[in-house]
Amino acid sequence: MAKYVAFFEELGKDDVGIAGGKGANLGELTQAGIPVPPGFVVTAATYEKFMADTGLQSVVMDMLENLDVNDTKELQRVSAEIKDIITSTEIPEDIQTLIIESYNALCQRIGKDDVYVAIRSSATAEDLPEASFAGQQDTFLNIKGAEDVMEYVRKCWASLFEARAIFYREENNFDHSRVYIAVVVQEMVDAEKAGVMFTVHPSTGEDKILIEGSWGLGEAVVSGSVTPDTYWVDKKTGKLLEFTVGEKNVMFTREDGKTVKKEVPEELRNRRVLSDEEIAALNEMGKRIHEHYGYPQDTEWAIMDGKVYMLQSRPITTLAEATGETVEAAEAESGEVLVKGLGASPGIASGKVKIIREIHELDKIQVGDILVTVMTTPDMVPAMKRASGIITDEGGVTCHAAIVSRELGIPCVVGTGNATQVLREEQVVSIDGNRGLVYEGRVLGEEKAEAAPETVTVESPLLTVTEVKVNVSMPEAARKAAATGADGVGLLRTEHMMLTTGLHPRKFIEEGREDELVRTLAENILKVADEFYPRPVWYRTLDAPTDEFKTLEGGENEPYEHNPMLGWRGIRRELDEPEILRAEFKAIKKLHDQGYTNIGIMIPLVQHPDELRKAKEIAEEAGLKPHRDVEFGIMVETPAAALIIEDFIEVGVDFVSFGTNDLTQYTLAIDRNNEHVADLYTEGHPAVLKLIERVIRKCNEAGVKTSICGQAGSIPRIVEKLVELGISSVSANTDAVAEVRKTVARAEQRLLLKAARKLL
Repeated sequence: MAKYVAFFEELGKDDVGIAGGKGANLGELTQAGIPVPPGFVVTAATYEKFMADTGLQSVVMDMLENLDVNDTKELQRVSAEIKDIITSTEIPEDIQTLIIESYNALCQRIGKDDVYVAIRSSATAEDLPEASFAGQQDTFLNIKGAEDVMEYVRKCWASLFEARAIFYREENNFDHSRVYIAVVVQEMVDAEKAGVMFTVHPSTGEDKILIEGSWGLGEAVVSGSVTPDTYWVDKKTGKLLEFTVGEKNVMFTREDGKTVKKEVPEELRNRRVLSDEEIAALNEMGKRIHEHYGYPQDTEWAIMDGKVYMLQSRPITTLAEATGETVEAAEAESGEVLVKGLGASPGIASGKVKIIREIHELDKIQVGDILVTVMTTPDMVPAMKRASGIITDEGGVTCHAAIVSRELGIPCVVGTGNATQVLREEQVVSIDGNRGLVYEGRVLGEEKAEAAPETVTVESPLLTVTEVKVNVSMPEAARKAAATGADGVGLLRTEHMMLTTGLHPRKFIEEGREDELVRTLAENILKVADEFYPRPVWYRTLDAPTDEFKTLEGGENEPYEHNPMLGWRGIRRELDEPEILRAEFKAIKKLHDQGYTNIGIMIPLVQHPDELRKAKEIAEEAGLKPHRDVEFGIMVETPAAALIIEDFIEVGVDFVSFGTNDLTQYTLAIDRNNEHVADLYTEGHPAVLKLIERVIRKCNEAGVKTSICGQAGSIPRIVEKLVELGISSVSANTDAVAEVRKTVARAEQRLLLKAARKLL
């Protein structure tokens, strides 16, 4: 039977599925004896029951189905509509009773009537090692009384569909219908001082504790409303290594039963928040929590009446494995320093300043711009993703801007105090996220603004016969991808390059602007080809279902299709619009003539050899000689391509790559996003593996290279099988390259050992 409410002591870290990350971790801390204010969790099952009983689940999923999350205004409109529907729908009586009875029980435990509580969202994919959902759902402080508690629980449910949360799930391939939300109801600590603590350096992984603190409730630090005090502590000895006193102008406190933001008294603004004794206590608690979990933690703390309480703990999601060489960003030129702050996310980037003072201004952020604002909010994430660097007036190295920038891999300087006043709109600046400096002009040696990656830690590469490559969706992510030590790019997607222009590619052609389209594509492909040269980069030509390009200018006439994934897309579409395919080939020809001979061409969604033959003819019209100037290959995404691979080999291919996401769906007749059949979707199905095995065998006989770039390329058991079958390479997402290489190495070692034993 589903559990609808659970008190903290009933929960542990393995209960993320019912209590969400926040709720499960509060239960784990409670069981470990860490001082945590008491509370309970309204579980994900309660949310699921509410959505099902009211009929809202299907309504909300329909509203999200064709949403373009990169259209900021449309994203915010749909988000607002969904939240309004949820908050205006009455909670069924049986659920109301559960929530009210649980709150009354908490009051009895504490021994007070109508206890003040904090009500926090706890999404079931939140606070996991693989994904940071920082600040995406809402938190409500100083709530009192059973009726209000029930109302704010419903608001937390609605916050699962904040624009920032919808965007993040889409970007990280989380199925909206599979992400649920639990709600934490916890006694409110009326903190005198509060903040955050990382049990290792949040950027480099160094083994020292970072504490940030300010006056009042922790919201001032977490939201970036102040530049907090920063304390670096030797974890082993507890010695305070260094500290910086921030200018703490505002604080959040409880007054008349409400959370209010007010000015910090003048005498406290520049006074150190934490005493040596409090720092020592926090250090010991941080060590204890780190040791309990066995991996670095990002925690929130509060101090009331001299006692330290832990309010939250979650894994640090922005660390690379610290087991090898550190690849540092280049030094910036020693030009005029315009503003100084805290280096919150390492790297170097140059670009035009765009100052954001209101949320409606986000659309002016273009790819490569430097976003400057007082402090970022979760609603700014879509724009932050387009920026090459972030500068804020306020905040510390654990504020929202810092956390998100580290995850995006872009440099960030926070706590400058006056960047929004000193910097000018459209001014070209360089940002050094390592040292917290912003210079006038471009970084020395950079010819154009581009996103600088985070400091990436890579392992000494294992030597494998089977190559391990990386998938790249955005050119601005190329440097970070290259830093993994991958043997090349097994999939360079075109779609993002097209989307960032804001124009439908057909509109370029219709308006006689083909040269502009060619130049734009060449500039984007160059960013990747240059980072990886001479390692191969396989460029997949445009594969855009009709629904994805509707929102672009010029996309108004995109046809409506009941199932775009089975419709007018891939090579079948480009052969109907050969001018677009020709422009792609011209861009590659332009780069080839500049010496970038490491670019290969990969044709998507083929189902007949004639499609390959016609694509080659268009390439030759553009001046490219397949197999001589460039490697030419195909995606194997349809059972048809797998079953007649010999015919494609006869027409001529240098390589093939399995797109297992589509191949699995088309083979099994399963839509993996359909909740009713998604559990039947498996890349390891015998039919899928037999198709793959057949293609690898035929290609190996003909001397054609084989690879995989679908999600199956990150599943260890499937990777091991592919190595056994003799695949030439495996291509994975950036964050999976190191683990995939380990899996490949283990599989190869097993094959060698097996062969050696046969000789004994």
